[in-house]
Amino acid sequence: MLETSARLLSLLSLLQTRRDWSGNELAQRLHITTRTVRRDVDKLRELGYPVEATVGVGGGYRLGAGAEMPPLLLDDQEVLAVALGLDAVTTGSVTDMAEASAGALTKLRQVMPSRLRHRLDTLRVEAVPRQYDQSSVSSSTLTDIATACHRGERLRFDYVTREGVESRREVEPYRLVRNGYRWYLLCWDIHREDWRSFRVDRMTPKIPTGPRFSPRELPEGGAAAYLARTLGEVSRQAAAHVRVHAPLGAVASMVHASWGSVEAGDDTSCELTLYGKSLTSIARWLYAFDADFDVLSPVELRAECAEVAAFHERAAARYRRAGQTG
Repeated sequence: MLETSARLLSLLSLLQTRRDWSGNELAQRLHITTRTVRRDVDKLRELGYPVEATVGVGGGYRLGAGAEMPPLLLDDQEVLAVALGLDAVTTGSVTDMAEASAGALTKLRQVMPSRLRHRLDTLRVEAVPRQYDQSSVSSSTLTDIATACHRGERLRFDYVTREGVESRREVEPYRLVRNGYRWYLLCWDIHREDWRSFRVDRMTPKIPTGPRFSPRELPEGGAAAYLARTLGEVSRQAAAHVRVHAPLGAVASMVHASWGSVEAGDDTSCELTLYGKSLTSIARWLYAFDADFDVLSPVELRAECAEVAAFHERAAARYRRAGQTG
């Protein structure tokens, strides 16, 4: 009886994970025969679960609308994934979820089988305490924005740029996108009549939200692809062509595709194209190669490199003086 009950729960769990299953697929996943699948489906129907069956090519089983699911139905790996995710929330990008995460994890542990509690304990790690990044956001702000996206309602918010310029924006919000520890909103800017992305930590949403809007087709590739393109454009506002006097094998591994490419090279030198937010940032990166280099273009980069070199020389002089007087 216990084995049958466990199998019924497993079957119900599979039916929840996707819309359609064939009898053979269910039999293989549960390690039973298709005949036993049919009997188990009949038992679920007797318990009140509306399992629908289709016949013919592509036929199978699906869970009908109105099914009353158990409060929580997760397999072992899913339980551990949820628990580890909750345990990691305090190091994430949402500022006020640590207490809620700890409470949810405590409740989850109470209903875990002992074998899973043991596995979770073996995976326990310590996190170094740290202050939240300035780019962290509150759960209430994320909820307000996500609600406006879900309802298809215009959103008004105050926005502060990196330079400290304040403005009021009105947009059609579509998707929240997370990039590392930063949250962004992809939206259609009403006044600029174009797609825009805004950092959520610089937004102050205004409630109530505005009127509903008719959804537009998202930019090519979707929200995440659009954000990746726009962030890439920001990080490539400046470009330079340089020759580094170091072997190709040593240099190529140091050049990431997101900020540079190797154009040519041999055992003595390499020619690179480098990108950055400014020529100053490129000049700073060049010193990371720890090798002599020539600036091929633009000529303005040479002055930036000279300024960076002067900065390092001034710093070295201070250290030398400190060592002589120490």
